[in-house]
Amino acid sequence: MLKFPGGIYAITLETADTEQLLMQVEAALAGGVAAVQYRDKSADVARRHAQASELIALCHQFGVPLIINDDLRLADLCDADGVHLGRDDGTLREARIILGKDKLIGASCYQSLELAQAAQSAGADYVAFGSFFASPTKPAAERADVALLSQATPLIHIPIIAIGGITLANAPHLLDAGADSLAVLSALFNTPDIRSAAHALNQLFEAEPEE
Repeated sequence: MLKFPGGIYAITLETADTEQLLMQVEAALAGGVAAVQYRDKSADVARRHAQASELIALCHQFGVPLIINDDLRLADLCDADGVHLGRDDGTLREARIILGKDKLIGASCYQSLELAQAAQSAGADYVAFGSFFASPTKPAAERADVALLSQATPLIHIPIIAIGGITLANAPHLLDAGADSLAVLSALFNTPDIRSAAHALNQLFEAEPEE
């Protein structure tokens, strides 16, 4: 059974240029990201299926899981490693029935510890809180307080992911507060050197320095 890894959780940029998408994700994988989420809200079903299928193959070359954002049907059709569900994307129970016990299912819990506890009880493999900082991807998203991570740590026993405007500068605050993983888009894929950006972010998860 898969377990959600700690580390950098890369969320893809939406693009019709599949070759560019694959190059971006390959650079992130080479830089050490621990998981990839394919996020595409377009209505182009054929493109999304093709991109997801190619990304799965690419991620598996690096031994990294590929998780589909919001689309349970696509995750099932492509045999992805899991699905990430938002508030309006269906139930965890339905996802588990369709995908089976060996796939990863994550849940957006926004600013709500209660949602996270409910998701944990329903069998989620990880929960995500956010948005912690101003995000170019979702500028209107409500903010979560960093203290939420500290409050969640004793109650949530599955990986806790922080999302929203995360950069190399502010990431340590989230890790210190209890985040197990950081979901990153702009600070990774909107940089001139994706591999170096991924490596720098990944260094935050390296083992404690020797005394």
